Amino acid sequence: MQKSFDSVDEAGRESFPASDPPASNLPDRAPPFKLPDLPYSYGALEPVVDEETMKLHHDKHHRAYVDGLNEALAKHPTLRGSTVETLLRDGGRVPEDIRTTVHNMGGGHYNHSLFWKCMTPDAGSLDGDLRKAIDSTFGSIDKFQAAFEAAGQKQFGSGWVYLVANSAHGFALEIVTLPNQDTPLNVRRVPILACDLWEHAYYLKYHNRRPDWLKAWWQVVDWQAAGARLEGARRS
Repeated sequence: MQKSFDSVDEAGRESFPASDPPASNLPDRAPPFKLPDLPYSYGALEPVVDEETMKLHHDKHHRAYVDGLNEALAKHPTLRGSTVETLLRDGGRVPEDIRTTVHNMGGGHYNHSLFWKCMTPDAGSLDGDLRKAIDSTFGSIDKFQAAFEAAGQKQFGSGWVYLVANSAHGFALEIVTLPNQDTPLNVRRVPILACDLWEHAYYLKYHNRRPDWLKAWWQVVDWQAAGARLEGARRS
C-alpha cells in the first residue's frame, strides 16, 4: 500500500529537515545568504502552479536550503562573502567537513533561485536568438519541447531538467538532466532554462503525473528571461 504524500517531508527526508522560520542561532560571521523574494505573487502562476504549492515550495523548501547552507558555512568564517556559484564551482576548495552539505544546500539554493526566474505570469512567445538557436539545434520548438519533456520524464527520482549552453562548443544548446541538487556548474554548462522534477514542485496538483507537469509548465515559461541568459553567456 502506497503511503500518503506529505509535501514538507518529501523535500527533506533524504538529506535535511525542512524548516519553518529562518535559523536564529547562527553567529554573526555566517554568510548572509537570504531567501530571495518571488518575482510574482504566490497565486500568479495559477492554474499551472497552484498557490499552496508555491507557498510550500518557496517558503518551506527553498528556505530550508538557505538555512542549511548558512549553518554549514558558519563553521568556516573565512568563506564569508563567497558567492554560491564560487562555492559550487570550486567545491574541492570547500572544507571536507561541510563539502557535501554545501553541495546539496548550495545546489538547492542555486537551482531554486533560477527556477523562480524561469517562470512568469506574462509568458510571451519564443523569438530572437534563442528561437534561432533552438530551431538550429533541435529542428523546431515543438521538437525541443518534446525532447525536454522526454528527458524530464526519464530522470529517475528527484532532480532537474535543464536547457544549457556549452561554452566549450560555441555555446551550443543542450538538454541535460541532473540528480537531486546537482547544478549545471557541476557539468561546466551555462543555465538557460530549468524545470524542477522534485515531487514537491508539482505533487499537490499533478500527483504522480510528472509528464502532465512538464507539459503544462510551458504555459508559464519566461522566454524573454531565457533569451537574455543566452545572450549574456555569449557576451561574457
